[in-house]
Amino acid sequence: MLQKVLGHVPGGERAHYELQRRFGGLRGFTREFDIKMDDWRLMAGHLREAGVPIAGARLFEIGSGWYPTFPFACYLGGARQVITVDLNRHIKLDLVRECAINLGRHTALIAEACDVSEHVIQQRQQLLVARLEVSDDVSEATDGVVVYEAPADASRTSLGSQALDCVFSNSVLEHVVPEAVDAIFREAMRILAPGGIMFHSVNCGDHYAYVDRKINQLNYLKYSDSEWRRWDNAFLYQNRMRAHEFVDRAKAVGFDIVLNTECARESRLAQLAAMQVHPQFAHIPPERLCVTSIDFIGRKGPAGVPS
Repeated sequence: MLQKVLGHVPGGERAHYELQRRFGGLRGFTREFDIKMDDWRLMAGHLREAGVPIAGARLFEIGSGWYPTFPFACYLGGARQVITVDLNRHIKLDLVRECAINLGRHTALIAEACDVSEHVIQQRQQLLVARLEVSDDVSEATDGVVVYEAPADASRTSLGSQALDCVFSNSVLEHVVPEAVDAIFREAMRILAPGGIMFHSVNCGDHYAYVDRKINQLNYLKYSDSEWRRWDNAFLYQNRMRAHEFVDRAKAVGFDIVLNTECARESRLAQLAAMQVHPQFAHIPPERLCVTSIDFIGRKGPAGVPS
């Protein structure tokens, strides 16, 4: 409820950040950072298997967040270009510098994921840290490889057609209104080169379960849309779309789905069976309704048009 109040008052964004640093997820920076790096490792592996390795790739991240873990890791791994955008300018210089420093603990992971010499990764990381000590310009610190744009709309970019190899996001699409998800997918289709891919990792469970141990990640399915709006807020909007809906919407735009990790876990099915789901979700089969996370890749057709 405090987040909802802060979303409507002057200075609310700054107050929310300070609360996150003192009491929330940003308090334990190292743990959160290491989780993000494991997510990045998984993404790098999926991209490599899909024929778009990080080294030499032109990448576009949706949802930069407080600090650029994925863009910096891609830069160290030899990406040609990483554009990262956010609707609002959330990035914080102290966290950017902390991110660059902590990457020094993961040089072996990045080297293996990108098939690049660890010595090269270490040199880039050390230079990145040194440059950020005297500058707050992310682009300058990365020789122009990482470009941060905010405020910016991922559904309406200024990029030319067929300009990128990969569009990606990590734990972002669950916080986007459904209509904007469709628009983001359409824009990705436009800006991707023929054969290019979009990778999305979506955490579509009730995020309040991370701070309230009395509920599980299916808890928000108890409520109607009007009831849920009492809890939704500017800092933790959750669209409650189910995993398969993101894939279906990507298909509708024309993407060929080449990776889909949707899986109904027995524990989630048991949790679903033990609760009263709101009737508006009754049409969704339990084995789909219970899924709370998914990674998927959609590929643009080789002729440069939807496949």
